[in-house]
Amino acid sequence: MVRSKAPAKKQQKKGIDFKKIKRKLGRKLPPPKNATNTEIKSKAIILPEQSVAAEKSGLATSKKGLTLKELLPQTSHHNAKVRKDALYGIKDLFKNHPEELQSHKYAIIQKLRERISDDDKLVRDVFYQLFDIDIFPLCKEDNQGLMVSLLMPYIFSAMAHSAIDVRLMAFKFFHLVVEFYPPTFSLDAEKILENYKDIIQKNHFYVEDKSKLKVALSGLSHCLSVLPCDESDTKSQKKGPSQNETLLTYEQDATKDCVLYSILTKFLRILTGYAHVYQRLKEVVAVLINCFQDFIPLIHAPRGFDAHSFDCIQHILRSIGYAIKFSIRRHKQRQTAWRPASEEVTLMILDQDIASMLLKKLLGSFPLDPENNLYGKGDDKYFKLNSVLTEIFLEVSEWSHLPTDLSNRYLEFIENTLLGKITRSIRLRKDIHEKTLLALLPFLPKLILRVDRDWRDNLLEAFTITFSDCKPESKLKLACISTVRDMIIPNGDILYPNASDPTVHYYQVAWVNKLPSLLNQLGNEHPVSTQVVLQLLLDLGRVGCLNASPTCEDDIRNFFSLCQGEGDVPGGPFASLPREAQELALCFLYYFTTDKFSSPMMKAIVSCCLYPQLEPAVLYRIVEILHTAYRAGYIQITDHFSFLITLIARFKVVPEKLQSSIECNERETYCGTFKEVTKLVCSCLSEMGDSSLVLQIVEKVLLEQIVLKPALDNGCAILRMICVLDSTPTTLSERSVTTLSEFLPGYMINIVNCIPEDKENSYLYIQTCLYYLVPCYFLFNRSSKLTEQVLIRMRSMISENTKALESVQDRESGRNSLNMIQCIISVILLMHNDVKVRKIISSFKPEIDLILQNVITLQSSRSTSLTVEGKHMMKIAGERLRIASKSLLA
Repeated sequence: MVRSKAPAKKQQKKGIDFKKIKRKLGRKLPPPKNATNTEIKSKAIILPEQSVAAEKSGLATSKKGLTLKELLPQTSHHNAKVRKDALYGIKDLFKNHPEELQSHKYAIIQKLRERISDDDKLVRDVFYQLFDIDIFPLCKEDNQGLMVSLLMPYIFSAMAHSAIDVRLMAFKFFHLVVEFYPPTFSLDAEKILENYKDIIQKNHFYVEDKSKLKVALSGLSHCLSVLPCDESDTKSQKKGPSQNETLLTYEQDATKDCVLYSILTKFLRILTGYAHVYQRLKEVVAVLINCFQDFIPLIHAPRGFDAHSFDCIQHILRSIGYAIKFSIRRHKQRQTAWRPASEEVTLMILDQDIASMLLKKLLGSFPLDPENNLYGKGDDKYFKLNSVLTEIFLEVSEWSHLPTDLSNRYLEFIENTLLGKITRSIRLRKDIHEKTLLALLPFLPKLILRVDRDWRDNLLEAFTITFSDCKPESKLKLACISTVRDMIIPNGDILYPNASDPTVHYYQVAWVNKLPSLLNQLGNEHPVSTQVVLQLLLDLGRVGCLNASPTCEDDIRNFFSLCQGEGDVPGGPFASLPREAQELALCFLYYFTTDKFSSPMMKAIVSCCLYPQLEPAVLYRIVEILHTAYRAGYIQITDHFSFLITLIARFKVVPEKLQSSIECNERETYCGTFKEVTKLVCSCLSEMGDSSLVLQIVEKVLLEQIVLKPALDNGCAILRMICVLDSTPTTLSERSVTTLSEFLPGYMINIVNCIPEDKENSYLYIQTCLYYLVPCYFLFNRSSKLTEQVLIRMRSMISENTKALESVQDRESGRNSLNMIQCIISVILLMHNDVKVRKIISSFKPEIDLILQNVITLQSSRSTSLTVEGKHMMKIAGERLRIASKSLLA
């Protein structure tokens, strides 16, 4: 049965309160009638110079327009990109405005040092570049120690950071700091070594990538290389903070006391020495040896190792070598200074654990090669590593006796390296081979003393070949010269056998004989190398080890003068060397004379003295050196006389090439040089013994030079030499007096001809003439016979020229004759002006009257060759001579 539906209820209508208005879409509603107007009306206020660009005008800004004050806070922004951009902005600012860094460097470093431990790699890299390229180079002359002291706390904090990349950046940045300021490592050596030891020891956990391990190892190697190995280095570091830095200058007062305390504390640690370093250094060496062992399988692998692994191994070996060198040298200095060595100092040498590790794990692994043999066909990487190992062996072998078989392997490597066998075997580059030899050669002198006779002879022969084959101007040649010095000249603990050992003596003589030829090979183009060779030759002469062979003497002659012929001689390399090198050469020349100073050698020295470009001071020094050698008995008296006379006779006061173009003041300079030489030579002659005996020896030679009619200056110098040796009355022979009487008239006439009369400054003219006439006056005073013969010769010359004027029709010849007569009259007048000479010639007034009579006769001559002007000049000259003659009578 279906249930019926209930009837629906009828809905009731509700009342409407508000009528809803239907609006069309898009139609704007009118504002309500009760709306409040909220519009604000204002006028713009425009102020001049209100822009940001105007505020920064005159300030240093980056490319983006930011100042240093704005950039520094951005370096600590939470966003890494902002920090990086800020560092780039600072970098750009310093590039264009470096004065900003100089003005605010301490504030800049205080702010930027926080970025050492930055979490972002790119930020750390930009930070490193900023200091490497901009900040450190611009602050080289500043207070470096103070700058570093601001950085070190943050560097140490970064070295202990939990992130390995941050730690590596700390070591990398510290490496940069040490390059900028080397004493940094010594100030905190113990703490720094502890951090290096930690990261290297845990490289298995932290640094699987060898490129990252290389960062730490390279920094450690560099730090250990700056450790002082002698007392001089230590003293220089002690002076460093006090002399080169002003510790009390710092802009930030807030941190001034803290920084000053830190620096003074570290300075006191330097003063106390390096005792705190040795124990830590031993631990680092042990860690490095174990790290080296980790690379052994890779070294002997057939494929070898990559570049990063090679760099790591090389830095490991270098670091070990520096540490051992530092310990051994410091220990040696304490022994030399008679100071008791502390336990820390000798720890590296006496500690059995370290010695065992060095022998078994390091030195015993030699040679490093894929095939484990000395002549492996691998690349030059193995040769480099073996070279560093050999350096360590040479350091250790000085203080420890190593097994014979191990020593023989190293000695064979050294010999083959000297001979170049390994170079040819693996086609090694010459620069690598030379660099290796430069490192090995300093050890050679002591090594040869320690090995047996067979190895000694082999090494001496190999070294001699190296010395002969290397280029004269190379660094290797300089290293060889230093080695030669140590193997000949006694030096501290290096004392070689004397001539009793024929083998050693043979090689020593061979090395010495190569040195003079080396001087000529170097020439004047390599003055530094030449100076080193000369210093060695000088030292050899001082200790009596300079036994020159004939070939050696030839080379020395060529060094001073390349040509032994007549005339102009080109100077050897000596003449063009710097003054310091020339002084060394002359000092060596003194010792060279003790052995053999032949006549050809003397001629070479004279030729060198005559070289026009030789400095006057060097010329004087040569004369002094040779005279000193003569007084010491090293030069024969005849050779010394020959040198002095030849120098005076052949010296060209003014070089021929310059005679036409030379100015008056330049001529005076050249003449001044020759006057000093003449004075020096005369002084030497006066010191050579009894003057009369010396004059007897050289009289003939001097008069032979007079007969050759030398130039005015040379003739004057020879006359002065005669005057120095002669006495009153003269001791000259009759023949010499006759020779002088024939020479002096022409010489005095030449004086008047060559020196033009200066009417405005007659005093200067007379003084100039007097220099050349004084030797004649001395001779006249000592020999009346010479005076008479000279006046007779002058009268005869006037008579001859008078007759020539009367008979010759040629005007040119007449002019020459007239000039000769005038010159003779001028000479007599100059003699008359000197009071002492006037008394001398008064005894020979008849000769002067005859000269006057010839002049008067010439005045009345009707010769056509005598012009009116000439007659007038003769009249004036005759009148002056007549007045002079009357005064003689009075």
